Amino acid sequence: MDVRVQSSPFDPGIELNRFTDHLGGAEAGAIVTFSGVVRNRPDGSLVRMEIEHYPGMTELALAEIGQEAMSRWSLLDALVIHRFGPLVPGEPIMMVATAAAHRSAAFEAAEFLMDYLKSRAPFWKKEVTSDTQGWVAARSEDEQALTRWR
Repeated sequence: MDVRVQSSPFDPGIELNRFTDHLGGAEAGAIVTFSGVVRNRPDGSLVRMEIEHYPGMTELALAEIGQEAMSRWSLLDALVIHRFGPLVPGEPIMMVATAAAHRSAAFEAAEFLMDYLKSRAPFWKKEVTSDTQGWVAARSEDEQALTRWR
């Protein structure tokens, strides 16, 4: 399992190729990936998203979530990448990849990782527009999504 918290950009296609090459293809019947990008506001006013985290604590939290996914779905491997720092609309912000013998396990594990990244990973996001800036509040829908994994 590979967990990365980084300020530098990444290319989801290159990361997927690395992930699949690392597997060797012998036992994996399914590989599922999801890449999140910085979404602009409906009025197009987002200048940037600033993401903060606590180094050390964030990596540990993501590793624990990843290990739970690995054991719960008997994954062959998993990848979690999450960026921090200033990001502009359209930039990749995060990526998860899961590999399993069967597709249902790979899909469920990827959804689990995404739900936990959205609501439990220790990241703080600030939206900066040309007029304002403010912290992004937790959403009840994100919390509700976690109930299916308990």
